[in-house]
Amino acid sequence: MSYYHQHPNSFSIAYLNDLRGEILACPYFAVNNLNRDFVGTKGFSVVFQRSGIAEVERQFPFFKPYLDHALQPACNAFYLNPLLLKQDSRVDPHIDRSLRSYCKTVEPPAMVSVLYIRVPSDLRGGELVLHRHKQQVGKIKPHVNTLLYFQGDLTHSVNAVAGSGDRLSLVCEQYNLSESELRDIPTFTVESRAAKPKTAKSKR
Repeated sequence: MSYYHQHPNSFSIAYLNDLRGEILACPYFAVNNLNRDFVGTKGFSVVFQRSGIAEVERQFPFFKPYLDHALQPACNAFYLNPLLLKQDSRVDPHIDRSLRSYCKTVEPPAMVSVLYIRVPSDLRGGELVLHRHKQQVGKIKPHVNTLLYFQGDLTHSVNAVAGSGDRLSLVCEQYNLSESELRDIPTFTVESRAAKPKTAKSKR
């Protein structure tokens, strides 16, 4: 059984460069709002339902090519977050359940997609490690412009990063929720530790 699959050369290099610049310049980009498993990382998060995709693309037009390509048609709720790791950053083992802050009954996502936007040429560490129960089922070295999908119920971690430069990826937890669960999820909202601009409206 394959627990993950990779798609190299998923976008143009011009798009990757634009995406990197837009993320780093975004006013929401700050020390991560994610939990304590994310050590020394930066980013922000966008929570949305399928009905909120147009609003995501209006406020973050640079995400549109990724969303068009990466979102799975069977999924109806999403947790999208740029993730930057620098030297000594790491992500400790966890299973994604980021939507549980809105709905306690939510199970792990059906799928998680990761686009590697920037990977330093001298990167040491920074591998994504996947476990099913106690068995390691994947150890993936990041490569620029690879779009990776992995099974959402896997325990996963990112090894500590060594070397100069930053490792930047765009991660999307993709959920297939029941109608009752979906009612608790915002149509669109942004989570960030940065001061939020006036355009950031939480809609339900």
